[in-house]
Amino acid sequence: MSENELIALLRLQRIPNIGDVNAKKLLDRCGNAQAIFKEKGGTLLKIDGIGTYTIQNLYDTEHLEAAEAELKFIQDNNITYAYFLDPDYPKHLKHCIDGPILLFKSGNIDLKDRKIVSVVGTRKITSYGQAFCEEFISAIAPLDPIIVSGFAYGVDITVQRAAMEHNLQTIGCLAHGLNQIYPKVHKKYVAQIEKNGGFLTEFWSTSNPDRENFLKRNRIIAGMSEATIVVESAEKGGSLVTADIANSYNRDVFAVPGRTTDKYSVGCNNLIKQQKAQMLTSAAELVYLMGWQVDEQQKGPVQKQLFVELDETEQSIYSYLQLNGKQLLDTVALECKLPIFKVSATLLNMEMKGAIRPLPGKLFEAI
Repeated sequence: MSENELIALLRLQRIPNIGDVNAKKLLDRCGNAQAIFKEKGGTLLKIDGIGTYTIQNLYDTEHLEAAEAELKFIQDNNITYAYFLDPDYPKHLKHCIDGPILLFKSGNIDLKDRKIVSVVGTRKITSYGQAFCEEFISAIAPLDPIIVSGFAYGVDITVQRAAMEHNLQTIGCLAHGLNQIYPKVHKKYVAQIEKNGGFLTEFWSTSNPDRENFLKRNRIIAGMSEATIVVESAEKGGSLVTADIANSYNRDVFAVPGRTTDKYSVGCNNLIKQQKAQMLTSAAELVYLMGWQVDEQQKGPVQKQLFVELDETEQSIYSYLQLNGKQLLDTVALECKLPIFKVSATLLNMEMKGAIRPLPGKLFEAI
């Protein structure tokens, strides 16, 4: 992309009352960003959603000067960016009508041919939520998904730390420019995240982490992922907004249930009760419900000496399935006297080894 075209896109991005939806209409009509500012106002007024006030702002040179200043920041700090029609723009977000026309990036983000899961929730995570995040990431790690969150306190940083511990690519969607990190206490994680993953934002260096920015960035978290998981939420919260946005994009939404007496399970329980989310209790359920298959190249060969490759828990489950045939996850957990979360994680690992296979109806059988 030429420097002049980038300036024009930045200028378009800054003009009030246009937004990403109308910006895309303008780009579609005129062909590129530079052509928009050369077009006659009367012609642009014929576009649905473009009014006189917008046209007046369009030609205000203040926005050009601001765009030039932001370009200098981008160049001085080696910031990379993705235009919404570029191949490296998140492919799922590309299909969202209000997806940002420009995204700014840092780190080593590689979205090509990857499963992408967003995990969100309360900033006041409980021990229950923390345990779920850690077990979930441990169990799903063999599929090597990208874990997306908001890099905030609570569920966000818990799930992103767990992703780093398992060498998974993780992406933080920010509500401000790349010239700062919020909350500041999370600066200690930046280098590790950027080594395998990174940060995305639509906001300029002049943007602060204001409340409305957090709500706006939630559409990126929801839009760039195949599935959004809400781990814990009070009756009201930003993660519920993310779930609503994901539903509006026709994405799969999941919620982790909790006790009715727990404050930070109310939001998740309501999502499930209102059929805005599917109940999720394990990584194995997500894999099954999403219809994901373990890459055959990742599986080990099924050999007669497979038994020596299984740990004690895996061997116990394998022996049970071999003796009793196809069984439900809950039944396996009950009969093997193991907690469901441990069984779901173990079954996924066993599938990776080629020892068992999942079947329709949440059944599993030994191979």
